[in-house]
Amino acid sequence: MFGKLKASLGIGAAKVDTVLDSMAVVQGGSVKGVVHIQGGDVEQQIDAINLKLCTEVKVESDNGVSYQEFILGQLQAVQPFVIEANQAKQVPFELKLHDETPVTALNALKNQCHIWLETTLDIDFAIDPKDRDYVEVHPLPVVSKVLAAIGRGGFEMVKADVEKGYLRGGNFSSKSGCYQEIEFRNGGFINKKEIELSFVLEGGWVHCLAEVDRSLGMRGDQYLSFTLSRDASDAEVHSAVSRVLAI
Repeated sequence: MFGKLKASLGIGAAKVDTVLDSMAVVQGGSVKGVVHIQGGDVEQQIDAINLKLCTEVKVESDNGVSYQEFILGQLQAVQPFVIEANQAKQVPFELKLHDETPVTALNALKNQCHIWLETTLDIDFAIDPKDRDYVEVHPLPVVSKVLAAIGRGGFEMVKADVEKGYLRGGNFSSKSGCYQEIEFRNGGFINKKEIELSFVLEGGWVHCLAEVDRSLGMRGDQYLSFTLSRDASDAEVHSAVSRVLAI
């Protein structure tokens, strides 16, 4: 009985450690790995292994700016089971990234984008063991081409973050409840301009909403959206980006 009491307080209880096949994944890909569970001093009932794909979103309100954990996807790996004292168990898993998962592998001066996988053992009357593993999300080749083309247009990637809310472009809208903004600035003084890009994947297509702000302009922020196939040619990327740079 004393052992069970200690386990309920997290002392001598089962432990969890998630080992990913790879810490890097491409937009639209899957996170794969194995959940390792090590039994504690007494047997325990594990009601579920819960895996959550999370990011941190910026929330703006009248009280200022705050940051919240945001769940992009989740997976329950197994049915309830009993882990015996000192028993070792391994559970493989695969979790597909949400199409709107932010890219984290960005060469921005200030990159505030983070993605992690949180693993929790659901145990009644106990402190649930947790494990957190950060994942590096790389852009699709076509997205990399768009970012590089903006850079060649004289702009530097200065910031990337994730905001709570939804996007709407000419022929698409976001669905996750959060969106990434990748911000570029040029070095001009008279013709100073900022460009913010947000990407939404949809099947074989990549949608992009561009917000352009001229600090000395009189028309305020302007928006332009375009859609490219995942295997878009360099000429198609150049044409789309040229429209953004021309604003």
